This record gives sequence, structure tokens and C-alpha cells, in this order.
Amino acid sequence: MSSTSQPKSSLSSSLFSAQGMVITGIVWAVLALLFFLLFSVTAEGEELPLWYSIGTYVFELGAFLAAAIVCYRNWQSPQMVSGRNVWLCIGLGVFFYFVGGVLFGVWELVWHLDPAVSIADAFYVLSYIFLGAGMILAVLSKRVDLEIAQWVALLGVAVAGTAFGLWVASPTFFGLLGSPEPVAIEQQVAKASVPSSVASAPKSAPKLEKPGAKTQAASETESEEENTSVPLWVEAIDSKLEPLEFGVNLFYIIGDVFLLILATALILAFWGGRFSQSWRMIAFAIFSLYIADMYFKWADSRLEGEYESGGLLEVFFVFTGVLFAVGAILEYDISTRSRQSRRGRRTAKG
Repeated sequence: MSSTSQPKSSLSSSLFSAQGMVITGIVWAVLALLFFLLFSVTAEGEELPLWYSIGTYVFELGAFLAAAIVCYRNWQSPQMVSGRNVWLCIGLGVFFYFVGGVLFGVWELVWHLDPAVSIADAFYVLSYIFLGAGMILAVLSKRVDLEIAQWVALLGVAVAGTAFGLWVASPTFFGLLGSPEPVAIEQQVAKASVPSSVASAPKSAPKLEKPGAKTQAASETESEEENTSVPLWVEAIDSKLEPLEFGVNLFYIIGDVFLLILATALILAFWGGRFSQSWRMIAFAIFSLYIADMYFKWADSRLEGEYESGGLLEVFFVFTGVLFAVGAILEYDISTRSRQSRRGRRTAKG
């Protein structure tokens, strides 16, 4: 009886060890990458299947939930070198991102809604606030003594990140530089493709019924039937939150750039030393979040029609959760081992 229980206990201890959990996170990220690579590309005009969309949410939300759990473990431990408040803020930020992702998935997959602002954005905003607070506390916990070149690098990251974020979020933001707007280009192409005989036809000419008119009308009635299943309180909340679209998008751009600056400061401040590994993972998680968020804004503002989540670069959302979890695991392992080694030295001397 004891011989059979011993392998099980050793297996569980190895799985829940720091090395085992880090390997699990890496495997999760690799599986997510393969899933996105194999199934994110569809034929032109076809929508992504429902099972694929559900799978992307499982990979993303699973990574963020695991990150929230390990951050909560760090907050419970008094041995954390960076301090418990740091991991409390980061854990709350990751958890609020998980809740926002769940709500966003319900809005998209269950009710087939794509509002400008929804309840999920409230949790995303809280996530940015707590992640920023946690990273500020982490930077302040170590005296940051940067050189002039490093301050210049931070300034360059701020300027480049802000400009890129504004360009991605608003396609016509740099229209003053002389670049034509995408809508104007499409209108010019459409006018050029219309024959002259059709263009000079009188307005009173009889309209010909398009072959796909019936199918289009049927699809519209089907979409109306789908929207009837949406609760009235959901539609009421979305309509009330819609005027906040500009402010929320501006907050996301500022939040992304602010977190990007903090991530760069973390890399410069924690480069080298025993505790640099964990904070490098946290900084890379912020970089990954910035890439995924910029792609999401670019696809939402540039692609024709309604944007459907599940694009290839959205795998960086999964990488973000995995990197947060790995950083928390490494911090816990280094902190507990350092305290145990100190106790061992004291007992040996005594």
C-alpha cells in the first residue's frame, strides 16, 4: 500500500514543483500556437467555426486563470522578496482580465454581439490599473538608477508606442501627412470599376433584382431572429455604454504605452542578478500583451466588415497569461529557496 502511494506522491510533487509547472506552461503555449497555426486560416468568405473560437477562449482564459492562481499563492506567502502587495496587484490585474475575457466570450459566442463598449471593458480597465500599480511597486522596490542612454531608450519606446497605437486605432489619424483615407480609396476604385454606360444611366431606370437579394434578405431575417434571443438588459447596457467608446479606446492606448514603458523599465532595472528571470518574464508578458492588443485594434479598424476574433496573432494573448504565470512561479521558487538556504546556514553555524 505504501509502495503504490509513494510513486503517486512523487509524481504529484514533481508536477507541482516549479520546474513541472513551468514545463506545463510551455507545453500549453506550444499547443496554443499549433492550434492557431493549423485552424486560424479559412477560405475567403467563410467564418471561423464555433469550435475553433471556443478553443481560443479555452487556451487564453486557462492561461490567465492559472496566472491568477499562482499570483494568489505568491500573495499568501510572506517570503516574497518583491513584496506581497506587488503580487496582489498583479494577481488582481490578471484575474480581472480573465473575468473580462469570460464576459467578452459570452457577448460574442452566445449572443453574437460586437458592441463598441460592453461590461467586459470595465474589467479590462481594472486589469490595466492593477497591472500598472503592481509593476510600479515592483520598480519602486528596487532603486532604479538608469543611465542617460537608458532614459533615451525609455523615451523612444514611449514615442514609438504612442505613435503606433494611434496609427493602429485610427486609420485616418495621419491623414494630414497626405495619405488618402481607406474609404476614399475604396470609393475611387468602385467608381473606376463601373462602366460608363451604367454610370450615365438615368436615375429613373428600372432596378434589376440581384440574384443574391433573396439570400441576403434571408440572412438578415436570420440575424434578426438571433438578436431576438439577446436579453433586453444587455441591449440597454450596450446602448448606454456606447458613448464611452472614444474614452475607452483612448484609455487602452495610454494604458498599453504606459505598461510598455514599465516593462522596459523592469528589464533595465532587473537585468542581471538572482531575481531577474521572473521579472523578465513579466516584462515579456507585457510586450506580448501589447502585440496582441495592437493586432486586435488593427484588425477591428482596418479589416472590412465586422471583426471576428481568433486571428493568428491573438495567440500572444495566450503567451501573456503563460508568461505572467511563469514569472510568478519563478519568483516564488527563488524566494522560498533563498530563505531555506539562509535557515540552513544558520542552523549549520549554530
